[in-house]
Amino acid sequence: MRRRGIKGRLRPILISACLLLLVFLVCMRITRIRVTGNRMYTEEEITQRIFPDAISRNTVVCAVRGMLGMKKSIPFVQDYKVSFLTPTSVEIIVYEKSIVGYVSYMSSKMYFDKDGVIVESSSRAMEGIPEITGLTFGHIALYRKLPVENEKIFMCILNLTQTLSTNGLPVERIRYDSDLNATLTMGTVTVLLGGAEEMNGKLSELAAIYPKIQTLSGTLDLSDYDPTNGNRMYSFKKQ
Repeated sequence: MRRRGIKGRLRPILISACLLLLVFLVCMRITRIRVTGNRMYTEEEITQRIFPDAISRNTVVCAVRGMLGMKKSIPFVQDYKVSFLTPTSVEIIVYEKSIVGYVSYMSSKMYFDKDGVIVESSSRAMEGIPEITGLTFGHIALYRKLPVENEKIFMCILNLTQTLSTNGLPVERIRYDSDLNATLTMGTVTVLLGGAEEMNGKLSELAAIYPKIQTLSGTLDLSDYDPTNGNRMYSFKKQ
């Protein structure tokens, strides 16, 4: 009888404790969010896409979705991971798709990776990713390789865009001719780079010159760059 009495008194206490715990869990919300690995999106944009409403910010809901692998589809993002730092703070680690440029096709911008595979189609021009023109291709399909005549172009684009990024040079457009000579569009400045030979030297020269001419309009010719020549290796013609 005594045991039954003890159990009878404990039962409402346990029920109340469970209810309080349930209310606590339901009301617990993620209030601090840190985003890393993002380049194409701002921290606010990533946060809004993954946590668009109050329900998605609930700690329990977020944890359950993570365990079930329920993730949002975000353009230009290969994957992301939400890690709990505390019950009310998380870190979003973003793994963006590797994109080197895009081509305009019909009314879309077709973004491709270092191998020339189309990985994203969008009407949005992403900052820091140049448009590539001068390529000859037929039909384009998502997740298929760009059907160009000379596939060496992809290595040229990769090397050029990586070196441009390393030197902090902003480029809106890269145009190639049939001989793979490159021409850059940088605001109101056109840069003739010529072929791939001595490209690192050409871009180092460009990095030194560009701050002096970026407010001007004209054409900078670096196509005859020769590191063995002690004379000036470029010419700038104002428009």
